[in-house]
Amino acid sequence: MVECDVAVVGGGAAGLWTALRAAELGGSVCLVSRTPLSESASFWAQGGLAAALEPGDSPARHAADTIAAGRGLCRPSAVEALTEEAPAAVRDLRERGLAFDLDPDGELALGLEGGHTRRRIVHAGGSQTGHEITSKLAAMVAAEERISVLENTSALALWSDGERCHGVLTGGGSLAAKATVLATGGAAALWRRTTNPWGAIGAGPTIASAAGADLADLEFCQFHPTALALPGTRFDGLLITEAVRGEGATLLDASGRRFTDELAPRDAVTAAILDRIEADGGIGVRLDLSDLDPDRFPNVFELLAEAGLDPRSEPVPVAPAAHYTMGGIAVDLDGRSSLRGLYAVGECSCTGLHGANRLASNSLSECFVFGGRAAAAALAESAAPRPPAQPEWRFEPPTEATRDAVWRLAGPLRRPEQLRELRGDSYPLAAAIATSALERDESRGGHLRVDEPGIDPELDGVHIVLGPDGTTRRESWR
Repeated sequence: MVECDVAVVGGGAAGLWTALRAAELGGSVCLVSRTPLSESASFWAQGGLAAALEPGDSPARHAADTIAAGRGLCRPSAVEALTEEAPAAVRDLRERGLAFDLDPDGELALGLEGGHTRRRIVHAGGSQTGHEITSKLAAMVAAEERISVLENTSALALWSDGERCHGVLTGGGSLAAKATVLATGGAAALWRRTTNPWGAIGAGPTIASAAGADLADLEFCQFHPTALALPGTRFDGLLITEAVRGEGATLLDASGRRFTDELAPRDAVTAAILDRIEADGGIGVRLDLSDLDPDRFPNVFELLAEAGLDPRSEPVPVAPAAHYTMGGIAVDLDGRSSLRGLYAVGECSCTGLHGANRLASNSLSECFVFGGRAAAAALAESAAPRPPAQPEWRFEPPTEATRDAVWRLAGPLRRPEQLRELRGDSYPLAAAIATSALERDESRGGHLRVDEPGIDPELDGVHIVLGPDGTTRRESWR
């Protein structure tokens, strides 16, 4: 058995930053990563960090855009924390040597993305921000003597008696910790058509619920509007970053006409694409990148070329794909869950920041703002009593049949009879998503019900919380 002050599970941006900050604050840390640190979902992130850095911009404007995108469900205190603290997080990263894109005057080159009314997206290498951030953070973690890193090690369960978390049980043995922080990423790969790597299957919320923690907002999945549509190939679902639309790429219908505002929030663009496909009799839409400089987005153009497409000569086929889950482990603004000793940060958590629809590039900023808060809170956790007997339950990944079912039964457009069918799925999180989606009788953000097409004002600010026993309750978070 290994003992430490803080056990962090997950080697993406949220996990790396939380581990680094906890160590810098004086704690002994053990970082558990299922994959090598260079293969996390964050490594492949094409978006950037959102922060109010432009003259004339402000945290208040950033907050207003976040709340508008969140469709009446954002937790105000979480939005305030993110927007007020994100500029300092960017400055901290720059001081640590992260190389973000600069304009000819040597100032940060701020990009524009959907839902933002100002240029406030910080990128690195155009669309290679994830590579820059995770590679530099991984090097910092490796150099920090207070951090022990266990790569190629999977978390199988939390060491919990249902009242308190005492650590984590892994394929390589048990870790006892005063505090455990889950930073395992999201669950968008539960949907067959996805922009995410396979590992984004919601392992964190699944093991947290099994250990006794509450989950929240599971019904909200953001479907990215512009994922490559090449069915039957390994390129199907390839993300084409929102930043290209911020620099002038346009969406075209079957007749070659532009049909929507490409810079509207993602739920609105997704809905417009689905409506256009239906109106055109199932013919897909295309993204025109011909006016863009390939050097501005090298990895996008390289991957499209590898897929046999030349975006400089013809538009490329796109369609929505599961991209980001707003729901997860219910936590406060310090990452504290309902299970004592357990914290969560990043996409596996749910502070209420994103509401029903995440504003583009808020998620990387979230990793640093709330990861730092969670690190400090975790270190302040009191020493745990003697650990209880280890639970027998162990995590089992979803089957291919589950991924097919989640896409078919809880995709971009949902019907109650299909959700009831999914509620019987063997993978606990798939069933939990269906239960939460049935509980929300409306269409809002990343949750569209065919039978309830409008927003219900009675559900403004109301979060569906799922207890570990499978029962739901409604809460308003301030």
